[in-house]
Amino acid sequence: MGRDNKQGKSANKGALPQTPQNQKIAPNKVSEEFSQEFINLIHNVTDTKKKKK
Repeated sequence: MGRDNKQGKSANKGALPQTPQNQKIAPNKVSEEFSQEFINLIHNVTDTKKKKK
């Protein structure tokens, strides 16, 4: 017997089952998360440049 090759919609389509609940980001907070990461990256780069001088 072969496997069921069901091509219908998944019940878990909106879920991320392998991501822990405390690490999920709400859709309305994604841009805030990205901007915070960019700020941290800019600070790290500028600190590294200051240390090289």
